Amino acid sequence: MSRDPDDIIDDKPMPLLDHLMELRTRLLWSVGAFGIAFAICYYFSAQIYGFLAQPLADILQQQGGGERRMIFTALYEAFFTYLKVAFFGATFFSFPVWATQLWLFIAPGLYRSEKRAVTPFLVASPFLFVAGAALAYYFIFPLAWRFFITFETPPGAGSLPIQLEAKVSEYLSLVMQMILAFGISFQMPVLLTLLCRVGILSVETLKKGRRYAIVGMFVVAAVLTPPDVISQVGLAVPLLALYELSILAATWMARKKPEAKPDDTKKT
Repeated sequence: MSRDPDDIIDDKPMPLLDHLMELRTRLLWSVGAFGIAFAICYYFSAQIYGFLAQPLADILQQQGGGERRMIFTALYEAFFTYLKVAFFGATFFSFPVWATQLWLFIAPGLYRSEKRAVTPFLVASPFLFVAGAALAYYFIFPLAWRFFITFETPPGAGSLPIQLEAKVSEYLSLVMQMILAFGISFQMPVLLTLLCRVGILSVETLKKGRRYAIVGMFVVAAVLTPPDVISQVGLAVPLLALYELSILAATWMARKKPEAKPDDTKKT
């Protein structure tokens, strides 16, 4: 098999020192973008935390029962919680910058066909992550939080009331776990389609593995989410839909993949 003559590497030979200098430049841009995003996110950390806590606040307001609050039990807990909020926000908002810098560093060493093959996955990845995070925030959080709130016991009947007073650090950890679980899980179509594109998997393998995928999705959902049916089903069902989407995308990529031209060198 011969490679298309137009399928070349758009790069010039560089000494090792020049590669290291370029790598340092890319890292400086990435660290600088993260540092700026971290400073901005820390300045607005209270507002960002308020946004993350809004689903719980809405449900508590609907439940009534007077003023509700969140607490912290250690002097440094709120401070470190806001640091985590800033780190979480900085990672999210600076991702396009350091992902671009990584691509600019490795892209010159790829063939044009490899660039065309990888580019759609790079574009789709952040959108899928945001879609997963949005599903968790706008759909799963209200359902799951409402389910957990039902275990409160109102005062009366001679029993002590049981009321939620969520800790700020524990709530943030739970929210971050859920958002990351949904966002990372939504990368499955990118991973499976890319594996099919490079020949590690095939469309037939994905189709035959449906029964195992169903079990695997629910196992993954059970591990990544809190121990409630709402969160687990809320993650497993979209994963099954994304698995089917992966099969469709892999099938489309297989049809679009050009066939290699034979090396016409045999002459008599």
